Amino acid sequence: MNPDDVPVAICSDHAGYELKELILDWFTETSIPFTNFGTYSPDSCDYADFAHPMAEAIEDEESVLGIAICGSGQGMAMTLNKHQGIRAALCWNKDIAILSRQHNNANVLCLPARFIDKETAKEIITAFFATEFDGGRHQVRIDKMPL
Repeated sequence: MNPDDVPVAICSDHAGYELKELILDWFTETSIPFTNFGTYSPDSCDYADFAHPMAEAIEDEESVLGIAICGSGQGMAMTLNKHQGIRAALCWNKDIAILSRQHNNANVLCLPARFIDKETAKEIITAFFATEFDGGRHQVRIDKMPL
């Protein structure tokens, strides 16, 4: 499911903690390697404290793909997209996940924990990991993203 069997980077804030833990259980059961960047409890915290270290690990090629989870997914996406090497996509269904990989070569999947259930999250993650970047004209557009 994950390219090159490199660990999936994953993080959440308090609102995404429960969904993250369910995903980590699923990854453990299915032998998908991961690196957990926190949070490590449901106590109130700031998403940026976990998003930035995860983004740096992806930029340093310690991971190829990441998953970030917060209540709406927006805070994580906004924070992660400050990093030049990150293309974070907020996805609430599998079709958006597929397009974000095909057309935008997204390398981080942001999930809105307050708006999706566990099964929907699994569908989205499976689609995100299974989809390849189309390249071609889409690469030209991606090349224009960095400042």
